[in-house]
Amino acid sequence: MTNFTEPDERLALREAVAKLTGKYGAEYIEKQAAAGEKTTELWEEMGSNGFLGVNIAEEYGGGGGGMGDLAAVLEEAATAGAPLLMMVVSPAICGSIISRYGTEEQKQRWLPGIADGSMTMAFGITEPDAGSNSHNITTTGRRDGDEWVLSGQKTYISGVDEAQAVLIVARTEDAKTGKLKPALFVVPTDAEGFTKQVIPMAWSAPEKQFTLFLDDIRLPLDALVGDENAGLVQLFAGLNPERIMGAAISCGTARYALGRATDYAKTRTVWKEPIGAHQAIAHPLAKIKIEIEQARLLWQKAAALYDAGDDMGAGEYANMAKYAGGEVACNATDAAVHTHGGNGLTQEYGLANAMVAARLGRIAPVSREMILNFVAMHSLGLPKSY
Repeated sequence: MTNFTEPDERLALREAVAKLTGKYGAEYIEKQAAAGEKTTELWEEMGSNGFLGVNIAEEYGGGGGGMGDLAAVLEEAATAGAPLLMMVVSPAICGSIISRYGTEEQKQRWLPGIADGSMTMAFGITEPDAGSNSHNITTTGRRDGDEWVLSGQKTYISGVDEAQAVLIVARTEDAKTGKLKPALFVVPTDAEGFTKQVIPMAWSAPEKQFTLFLDDIRLPLDALVGDENAGLVQLFAGLNPERIMGAAISCGTARYALGRATDYAKTRTVWKEPIGAHQAIAHPLAKIKIEIEQARLLWQKAAALYDAGDDMGAGEYANMAKYAGGEVACNATDAAVHTHGGNGLTQEYGLANAMVAARLGRIAPVSREMILNFVAMHSLGLPKSY
């Protein structure tokens, strides 16, 4: 970015994505979710147009762009009312990790499918007993001759039913104690010993959440991505993009809600003037506009730092962006519901479900409290509190 504006190429990318996703919109997402169906048509059209893999190198079928481009795609999709949660997981997390640390054979095997959407790869890090403390991960991989044997459990793993594989974060058997040294394994969802159980959630979405049970799954040696002893650096190659994309989808959700609210405020008349003429309606929406632009600048800076190879700087700003995005998504959906009055809580207007879904941005993939801990310690130099 120069002069606080995005490059012309990214602006054109945004326009193209907005046009495509606008054909589907919130009604399509709501219809698919109600029917228990996936967003297959939208996903495939996004992939065939090159939007899903803009961050992946051209030699592997991608667009050769950066994380800022991919985040812009997701933000525009969410703004159109058609957020694609699996973009956070498949091209951003898994695509980034494999691009950086995969062998040439692994890149050739997985990246083209991730780029065009013909393959979806989920990501599994969260465990029932570990919570936000990833150092307590107990899923382990052990060597047995020319195979890895993977055992453990994961929870709140998105989109496993539409994925062909899951990138599982584990630790090697001899590293059960001490600091986490993550080992990353690509596990086919049809592998023997792999089972999943859906977690019923309170909001309606095409993407489902799952608990995974990994029962002595046998994997070839090349299922391991990167070095088993590389430590956290290769994991954060995926977690920083996850936070950037989380911020982008939250900003898109906020933009969608603000658009619905302002349209309603311009046309809904109770007394003599449209309700948007009243400051009690106008000021909260104006405040949301300011908060959105603040959060967008944060994720754009985080993405620029990530694309420039500054992982430490990207980590700081990705966390702040994720925090700001989660806050404004909640604030925007709440203001949109309030602007609509009783209509805001009806299924017809589709805002109540968005308000519940927006709350996820304050919780996952890392809670806002843990982000505040991170900023207090790393940005301000305060003593570690946990």
